[in-house]
Amino acid sequence: MDFSKFRIFLKNKYQIDKAFLFIGYVPGNEALYTYLQHAGYMVVFKPTIYDKDLKVIKGNVDAELVLHCMIEYANFDKAIIVSGDGDFHCLIKYLSENGKLSRIGIPSRRKFSSLLRGFRLYFFFVDDLKHKLEYKKRQRVDQD
Repeated sequence: MDFSKFRIFLKNKYQIDKAFLFIGYVPGNEALYTYLQHAGYMVVFKPTIYDKDLKVIKGNVDAELVLHCMIEYANFDKAIIVSGDGDFHCLIKYLSENGKLSRIGIPSRRKFSSLLRGFRLYFFFVDDLKHKLEYKKRQRVDQD
């Protein structure tokens, strides 16, 4: 997915002014983080956990997303949560009950938590937008 296109989609379709992106921090990926910031995301880093071979195995961002949503709660009218993870059920329920939930972006139509099924009216499926959001490698044009 082209995250720049996704950010533009969120702004144009849902008038999203602030887009937070929660990601595990991995040294050496600074170019990616800079790209995401230039694309318009407010990047929030989570420390990552490594296995014994120093391979990244986890960058759990669930608590950070919930905490930041509550920190920013007074600063937004509506939120879009992009996740199919049932761990966000309590946050989604709270936002919905308080008129603060706009949409839920489910990454995969085929795989998402059954805990979210009660919120189907809010769903949009990111994989349905693949043709609009796919990353297309730019062809290099040599000029001699």
